[in-house]
Parts: sequence; C-alpha cells; structure tokens
Amino acid sequence: GPVYTQDRILQAMGNITLAFHLLCERLNPNSFWLPYIKTLPMEYHTPLYFEEEEVYYLQSTQAIHDVFSQYKNTARQYAYFFKLIQTHPNASKLPLKESFTFDDYRWAVSSVMTRQNQIPTEDGSRVTLALIPLWDMCNHTNGLITTGYNLEDDRCECVALQDYKAEDQIYIFYGTRSNAEFVIHNGFFFNNNSHDRVKIKLGVSKSDRLYAMKAEVLARAGIPTSSVFALHCSEPPISAQLLAFLRVFCMTEDELKEHLVEEHAIDKIFTVGNSDFPVSWDNEIKLWTFLETRAALLLKTYKTTTEDDKSLLEKPELSYHTKMAIQLRTAEKEILEKAVQSATTKREHFTELQDKEAPLPKYEESNIAMLENTVTDSKIPMVLRNLNSDDEGEQDLNLTEALEEAIVGGGGIMNGESTFPNDTDPKSHENPKKENNAKEAGDAKKTISGNNEHTLTVEIEEQS
Repeated sequence: GPVYTQDRILQAMGNITLAFHLLCERLNPNSFWLPYIKTLPMEYHTPLYFEEEEVYYLQSTQAIHDVFSQYKNTARQYAYFFKLIQTHPNASKLPLKESFTFDDYRWAVSSVMTRQNQIPTEDGSRVTLALIPLWDMCNHTNGLITTGYNLEDDRCECVALQDYKAEDQIYIFYGTRSNAEFVIHNGFFFNNNSHDRVKIKLGVSKSDRLYAMKAEVLARAGIPTSSVFALHCSEPPISAQLLAFLRVFCMTEDELKEHLVEEHAIDKIFTVGNSDFPVSWDNEIKLWTFLETRAALLLKTYKTTTEDDKSLLEKPELSYHTKMAIQLRTAEKEILEKAVQSATTKREHFTELQDKEAPLPKYEESNIAMLENTVTDSKIPMVLRNLNSDDEGEQDLNLTEALEEAIVGGGGIMNGESTFPNDTDPKSHENPKKENNAKEAGDAKKTISGNNEHTLTVEIEEQS
C-alpha cells in the first residue's frame, strides 16, 4: 500500500501492480491465495520464454516487433522495480526485498498477461484488474463470448458453449483475436482460427495532387487518411472500411467531386463501403489491382515460402516455441496468398464487366447500406465497446509516452496489450486467448455495462 501510493507507475498501470502484488502474495506463507498461486504454471509459452534461436523463426512476421517491445518493456520494468525495492523507504518490509530476480518478474508478468480480467470494484464505481481462480484455467475454442459479470450477485458467470459430459474439458471463447495476438500474449497458436488476420498499413500521401479531396471524402465516411487495416482469412478478405478506403484512394478527380458536391453526394458517401455499389468499374479494377500488388509485396518480405514452412513443421525435433513461430508465419503467408488470389479474381471479374460495358448497379435510397452492414466481419460478435480493442492499445501507447520521463531508464508499461485467461497446458488444446489488458489475445469476452471484451460484467452483445 505505502509503495503503491507513492509510485506513479504502479498507480498508472494496473496490470503491473497486479503482477507486483502477485509476487508478494507468492512469497507470503500465510497468503489466503497461496493454494491458488501454486496451481499457476511455473513457466509460460509467451515470447518472454523463447530462446534466441526460437525468436529467429519469428523473423519477418508481423509479431516480431511486438515481441521485441514486450521483452524490452519487461526488462526495463524489472530494472525499475529492482531499484525501487532496494531504495524506497517503504519497501523495506516487502517480501521481495531479499530476492527479486528477472525470472520472478517475467513469471508474474506472464501470469497476469495470460489471465488478467477487468471486474468491478466492491463499490461498483470503477473497474479493476483481477485474477479469477478456476475460470482462468479454461482454454480457448471457437464460439461466442458467454462470460459476464453479475453485478447484483457480485460474481463472474460463464455459460457453457455446449453440453459437456463428466471428464470433458471445458472451453471458453477468448474473443476475436488473431494468432499473432495469441502467440504474443498467451503463448499458443490456434488452428482454424476464423478470426485470424494480417495487418496492413495504408495511407494517402500528402504529396498526392488530390490529397485534400480524398481526405475530405474519407473524413465524411469516418475513415482516417492513414491507418492500420486488416486482411482477413475469410472471404472477402477486406472489411467495408478497407473497401471504402481503397475506393477513395483510387478515385479520379471527377469521382471525388461526385462524392463531395454533386447531387446525391451524401448517398454516395453512405455506399462507398458497400460492395454492391461500385464507384465505377475502373475504380474497382484499380483498387483490386492495388491490393493484389500490395499483398504480393508483403509476401516477398518473408524469407521462406509456405511450402518451406510446412516441410519444417514435419520435423519431430522442433521445440514447442519453434513450432508455434513457424505456424504463425505460415498462417500469415496463407492469409496474404488468399488475399492475392481473391484480389486477382475480383480484378478479372470487374475487367470483364468493364469490357462488356455492363451498367453499374443502381440503388434505391431506402436500400442504402451503411459501412458496417456490408463487407465487414459480419460473423464477428460485436460488443458495445471493446476494452481490449485498438483504442486500448492507443491508450497504452499514450501512457508509455506520458510515463517516459518518469521511467527514464527504468519501468515502462506492461506489453501494450493484455491478455485474458490463462496459459494452462499448451498440449490440452491451445492456451487461452487474451482479451483485456493482460489478455489481449483472448479472453472469454466479457462486458461490463457497455465495456466489453475483457471485462467481466453484464454482457451486452450485438451480432451483425
């Protein structure tokens, strides 16, 4: 308590505080939580536990940058707290005073990262972070989020995804996490992940002669001029938002004017992300050609082919971490290959329509579809505000910057993402995803009065 009240890092980063507290409880022989703590794994399969040669297999993957950041931040935090424990006047009675190793801190961080959840405080005034015994042992499977927090009875409640018989393993759905998020924050790769995706960074260049017009059309559609989008493993590979961005990105000056000043300009803005209403055949050809080329270029950044990786995976001597790394990069390449194939098919289709001089589809005003009702991830359950979504990552980044001066050569923040449930036996199905601050790879999506995904509370779900 005294240390917490006087340390900005502990006050600002709840996941770090939880990890720190977990270590103190583990060293307290009289802790009420000791039996639970003894059930936690001694080690985890997050990248923090990878050997150098195992990290090598993550090269070229989109996860590698986050893996390095995770390790760097954890090492800086450890250095910060080691110094704090040795020098802070109120730290003299902490059980960590005599022994506090990097392995200790790495274990605590991984325990929290793979299991942490948000629950309401006792007075219900805010949410706090917690570990939930037993429930955090559930591994991940495909499904829907069926865990919530019952405010009236003050308890976490989880509804079974299916009927179970005695001795069956019980699974929960961590949320719509990619395999990169699972590997980084939970230490497992989930086969047949229907929500897997690859990030793609796109932006309109300010040197573009039509930049101002494109920026205005995008702004009216609620889309930034530069952003990180995703290529999905499903068909279609792009969301309505990405479709809208690419259409605007490829628009001619006349097409931009149609969306800005001409009659029905507002209607056109509403349908810019609707796959049923192309801007023009030429625009469709351009955008799918662009996507085809961009995905093909991303594929070339990998040092091995999909076939190379599949051959490697057949080797029985691979370590668990190495296998997981190869599975991840293989999955990324397969998503990009599907995106190239899909874009090629689309380009050829619209070229054929253009050659035939086919008329563009017309729409009735009453049938105008908003962006999220078309090409988006219609199969993904949407909860009212995802605490573990991209905005949270941005909050973490902002916090990192805000705390940078205070941390200087020491602390930092936990890994920009958090993860939810646990890391039990990796062999007994894939380990849990995380979905909240320390569960960003999956968690049985929970939601607290509007806050969602990694929070344990009244569940509000809306399926598109």
